[in-house]
Amino acid sequence: MHNKIGQILKKEMREMIRDKKSLSMMLIVPLMIPLLVFGMSALFEAQMNRPIEDYNKIGFNYQPSDVEKKMMDEIGIDPVYEKVSSLKKKYEEQAIDLYVTKDGHTYTIHGTSNETTTLAASLVESYLSTYKEYLQQHYLEAHEVAPQEVIQILQIEMDVSEEENFFASYIVNYAFLFIIMAITISATYPATDTTAGEKERGTLETLLTFPMKSRDIIIGKFVSVSFSSMVTGLLSLLLVVLSLFFAGDMFKIYQEVDLMLSPVSFGFAVLVIISYSFLISGLCIAVASRSTSFKEAQSTLTPLTFLSFFPGMIAFMMELKTTVWYALIPFLNYTLLFTDITNGTVNYLHLLLMILSTIVVIVVVFLLLIKQYKSEKILFSK
Repeated sequence: MHNKIGQILKKEMREMIRDKKSLSMMLIVPLMIPLLVFGMSALFEAQMNRPIEDYNKIGFNYQPSDVEKKMMDEIGIDPVYEKVSSLKKKYEEQAIDLYVTKDGHTYTIHGTSNETTTLAASLVESYLSTYKEYLQQHYLEAHEVAPQEVIQILQIEMDVSEEENFFASYIVNYAFLFIIMAITISATYPATDTTAGEKERGTLETLLTFPMKSRDIIIGKFVSVSFSSMVTGLLSLLLVVLSLFFAGDMFKIYQEVDLMLSPVSFGFAVLVIISYSFLISGLCIAVASRSTSFKEAQSTLTPLTFLSFFPGMIAFMMELKTTVWYALIPFLNYTLLFTDITNGTVNYLHLLLMILSTIVVIVVVFLLLIKQYKSEKILFSK
């Protein structure tokens, strides 16, 4: 049996190496990862280092006092004083970054949600907070109350350590999501070619005339596609590590942040990549085997590509944490475990449950594949 599986594996690997599209999927797709890491890092750093002149033009529907004007100048606000209707028009024309209206003692900040408005609003809130403290102090002094006795009646001290850098966490998690996508893309083409492609060329029928069991053929094809996926995944992981290493020195947003994975975390990441490669390869072969042409198989596999990526993206955006139940859900568990690995909080039970769920899915897929390959109607229908 091992000799027959080896023959199938050798055949599939030879065809895969000769096929430029398979090689490009396996080796070129991971090269997008450095572009992702460096591109997003540069974008984040550009946002953090935006000059204040990009968001400091603020409209006011009232004339502030000399004290307020001095505070605005110290904070860096470039004020525009006009009526509300005029300020609305200027804001719509992007002549100002937002505007503030005053009604009695109530100040209202107006704008729509975007990056520039957020920065401008933060600037205005800082100014209003400073002005509020100034008014409180003078009110207390006017009533012969020592301001410090009231203002400092409650003292708050912070003893909260920052566990992770937001930008680093964002980049690393999305880099691992890209690894999942790259593995999926790498598995789809060889899985399609070795099933629907062979069926379309008529070589699968010839292969089935050989004295070997369907199980041996399936295992040989499964291992070859899994190998392609694993090469892509491991190469992607290596490029992630190298990209993070260089990004840590290139960008100030990662100052004093250790972006590197520990040897143990790296080993866990390799284990997750191998498990996912086996799972997605089996699923791709099972789906593509039911197609009668290469084009049909590609269309059928497209939803699987999205299915592999979106659960992880949603989990990342919702900040889901790994649980016993989540560790059993295919696709979702890999992304959550990657997040745990980058945080250095891997739970061995969750890792074991992920492996067990992967094995269960692969066994079910193999049973379905064996049934498919024994059915001439499925194999040779046109």
